[in-house]
Amino acid sequence: MTPSSFPQLTIYYDGGCPVCTREIGFYQRRRGANHICWIDLAQCEDSELGVDLNRKAAYSRLHARWPNGQLVSGAAAFAALWQTLPAFHWVGRVATLPGVTHLLEWVYRGFLKIRRLWRKEDTACTLPKRTSGK
Repeated sequence: MTPSSFPQLTIYYDGGCPVCTREIGFYQRRRGANHICWIDLAQCEDSELGVDLNRKAAYSRLHARWPNGQLVSGAAAFAALWQTLPAFHWVGRVATLPGVTHLLEWVYRGFLKIRRLWRKEDTACTLPKRTSGK
């Protein structure tokens, strides 16, 4: 693997959630998405999460990892994603301005609460049962 082929960012997303999958699919179709390592939590092994991210935390909200190993979540993960995709780079820059990330995090947390209400309990994003050894 050459240095230019290393991912600029790793995104951990819930591939078992229709809402999450649709949104991530939107980003995966954008120019520059091939420079992102997309980790589907519904399909990955625990070892792909890294030592500082457990499966339960990963399922609770969007997470991103920079190439230097820094893990961010929630609004900061979206800002990282946006900064990495050329069409959204300016949005990502704005999202990192003082106070903007906190406002976006507040909105994101509100979305997480609303998502639970509008979706039926049986189709809500849940932590899948893992077989032993995985």
